[in-house]
Amino acid sequence: MPKTLKNFIFSINIILLSSLFVLVFIFTTYLHTSLAQKNAMKHAKAVSDQVFTSMYQVMKRGWNKEELNDFMFSLKENFEESNYKINIYRGDVVKELFGEVDEEVKDELVMRVFREGKTLDQSSGQILRNLKPLNAKQECLSCHVNAKVGDTLGVIDVEQNLVNIIKETFLDYVYFFLIVIPIFIFAAFLASRYTSSRITEALKRFESKVQSINSVKDFKHFDSKDIDLRFKELNTIIHHVNELASRLKDVAVDKDLLEFEVQLLDKFLITSDVVRDWRDYIGELLVDINRVMPTYTLMTIFRVDDDQFEVDIFWHGIPDTKVKEHFEAYVQEAISKNEHFLEFSDYVIRHNTANHNCCINVNDYDDFAHRTKSLFLDTPKIGGIVGLSVQSDVVTDPVRHIVIDSILTTMANLVGSVKAINKYTHDLEYYAAHDPLTGLFNQRIFNDLLEYEIKRSEHHKDPFSLLVIDCDNFKPINDRYGHAFGDIFLQEFARLLGTVKRPEDILSRYGGDEFTIILPEADVKGALAIAHKIAQGAEDFRLLATDGSYVGVTVSVGIATYPEHAKTHKELFLIADDMMYKAKEEGKNGVRIPSSDDILSVIKEQKAKSALLVDAVSNNRIVPYFQPIQTMSTGKNEIHELLMRIEIDGRVISAYEFIDIAESMSIINRMDLIVIENAFKKIKEENYKGVLFINLSPKSLVVGNYTESITKLIHQYGIPKEQLVFEITERETVKNFAILEKFVLNLKMAGYKFAIDDFGSGFSSFHYIKKFPIDYVKIDGEFIININKDKKDRAFVHSIVTLAKELGIQTIAEYVEDEEIVITLREMGVDYLQGFHIGRPQNNFS
Repeated sequence: MPKTLKNFIFSINIILLSSLFVLVFIFTTYLHTSLAQKNAMKHAKAVSDQVFTSMYQVMKRGWNKEELNDFMFSLKENFEESNYKINIYRGDVVKELFGEVDEEVKDELVMRVFREGKTLDQSSGQILRNLKPLNAKQECLSCHVNAKVGDTLGVIDVEQNLVNIIKETFLDYVYFFLIVIPIFIFAAFLASRYTSSRITEALKRFESKVQSINSVKDFKHFDSKDIDLRFKELNTIIHHVNELASRLKDVAVDKDLLEFEVQLLDKFLITSDVVRDWRDYIGELLVDINRVMPTYTLMTIFRVDDDQFEVDIFWHGIPDTKVKEHFEAYVQEAISKNEHFLEFSDYVIRHNTANHNCCINVNDYDDFAHRTKSLFLDTPKIGGIVGLSVQSDVVTDPVRHIVIDSILTTMANLVGSVKAINKYTHDLEYYAAHDPLTGLFNQRIFNDLLEYEIKRSEHHKDPFSLLVIDCDNFKPINDRYGHAFGDIFLQEFARLLGTVKRPEDILSRYGGDEFTIILPEADVKGALAIAHKIAQGAEDFRLLATDGSYVGVTVSVGIATYPEHAKTHKELFLIADDMMYKAKEEGKNGVRIPSSDDILSVIKEQKAKSALLVDAVSNNRIVPYFQPIQTMSTGKNEIHELLMRIEIDGRVISAYEFIDIAESMSIINRMDLIVIENAFKKIKEENYKGVLFINLSPKSLVVGNYTESITKLIHQYGIPKEQLVFEITERETVKNFAILEKFVLNLKMAGYKFAIDDFGSGFSSFHYIKKFPIDYVKIDGEFIININKDKKDRAFVHSIVTLAKELGIQTIAEYVEDEEIVITLREMGVDYLQGFHIGRPQNNFS
């Protein structure tokens, strides 16, 4: 049975006092009192150290006010009938953070310990006091954020009354000494030796258990129920420590798990690299997860189209065939049980291995525990399931269950966002090359294909022809039956052209009701035959209108053949286009091929424009015009775009009339520098403080000294960097992308901003946004002008705005022609507006 601490003190005192009594009986009373005080102080210190250790172990794991009160009540109850009185005082640093508690009034000794931060012992008559400070360590600062290492957070005051102990011990001593002191001394010696050895052994075991706790996992296996200190009071303390540990086991969290959850938030940052290499990203995530808990697989099942979806399984090690079969069966079961996938049957499972240095066999699979989460979006139509497989014992841990849920949520949002961005990007890339109304190639791709066909024909020494087709009298149909019917008519007419042309012919919509067809390996005779077939097909074509009548059109077709009529793609198109207009002038519904005089006339016109450009450059006739760009949020015109014009004989010529010729003559870079310098002069003259967008041709950007020339002008006129934004235009595909990239990055590092002009009109847009640090995208006006009439245009603009927001890029809408377009763009979240409704280009900023 456990002995009381009082009996233990009695036994020790009898041994000591009896031994001393034989030698110096005359000093018995004095020595007895002195030794009693000494041993009482020793035990007071032991009690103080034990209370301090218990408090520190608990405080190190963090406790709330209720647990503090429980601990204080436990101390009071345990020492209520003893000679000890224990007080714990809270320091000002703790009170500031956690508030006041009920405590005894601090006397001078307590205040001294708070000031000095050192242990203090005092013996005053028959009262012993041991005061011990609770000083802050580095690990305490996670909770006591307002403290620093060494601050005294509190004081433990152990007070012992020696009156009864001394009195009882003295009388017992006299009786035992007179009767059986020799025998008792020997028996007391043996009992003391035996008891102290058992206590020492038990304390060492308890100390070993405490020191072995290095993680929450170790803490959850901590158990001191088997430790018996042979004393009721000490066993009671151990019992309360055990109870406190049991309560903390359910709320304790490993530091590694907390750090990992914080890292999960960082991993939700979606960059272009993540979008491009998202599978590698998920594989790295799986490796990271295994640092905090054993995880076998991550799984994603995502819809990628209306009738198909993708399944990706990420393995932490190399799985054997049986494991793959088992897991694929689980995937099929997960699909069959999800209502969003009931109608799907078209899917392919892709296996990805994150760590090739380990293997997963069928025995491991028996220990799999699966957890999944779903995410489904209506816009765009994206959705799926994410899941992971961990050791079964991990799932039962309530803390790790929270971490698993965090991982699944991060994966669902991450993969869902990546899939959505991929879908938006796929749509944007499609419409960058295709006309949204008819699905045919657009003007930009037609120009690229025409240039390619010239090179191919030159290499193979084969001729080819170009048809430019324009619908006669289409405008009255549009005006009478409305744009909706007009769109349907053009769609059906495009299908007609597709059925009439040869399979190898390349059909494009050039714009409006104008179409082009590239005829590979077709000479003039072959082109005439196809053109007449198209004209006859158009004449026979009829479409039922909304009023019950049938409407149709005729066509005017212009032909040009390489190399007979022209040897460059621009001249070839100019001749074919000129022939189409001559067919219209001759009464429409006809086919026209160029004569020698026709070709000479086109060439003369081109030469006249070339001479005009040379004169404009030589005599500084290139003038700047400025079109306002309105900020959606403020309604103010805080930005202007620089436009190039030529003034000759009082006539102002717009850039679209000469830009192609200027680029073919390789003088566009000189013209750019002239108009930029003249614009800088205007900025200084009018003291303009807004932002200026400067349009640059890609052909200018790749000129060797162009960067130096631009920066020289900026420094010469003292224009602040934040006042300039360079627009990269896409009038032609850039041949040397590396040089362009170097130009952009050099100016970006110098502090300038960049914008993409006509975004969405060509393939280059996506190369630019991927490769360059773009600040603005200017949405091609072809999509803006019909945004309230064409659902495809509206969807395309919405996709661009969504993609730009995901990438942190601001959007500018071009061709804003009326207030209805403004309202729609405001609803979509476009940042800036540009167009005739906002303001026409002028030769000043006012």
